[in-house]
Amino acid sequence: MNKKRYQEEYEEGSNLLWPSEEEDKITRKFYRDLSHLSKKIEVNKVSNKLNFIKKIIVKVLGPES
Repeated sequence: MNKKRYQEEYEEGSNLLWPSEEEDKITRKFYRDLSHLSKKIEVNKVSNKLNFIKKIIVKVLGPES
């Protein structure tokens, strides 16, 4: 069953427009991909910082350490 977009009205006067199942799947996939991308970027930032620290240690202590 594929639900269509629908509107829900409440007594307080607020109206909510709910997405269809198709729109919901696309939105969830977008945010999942965005989350994975941001995690990958964070890992790269940490990796770059560690590489920088390793280079400093090698310069200070020498390549033999």
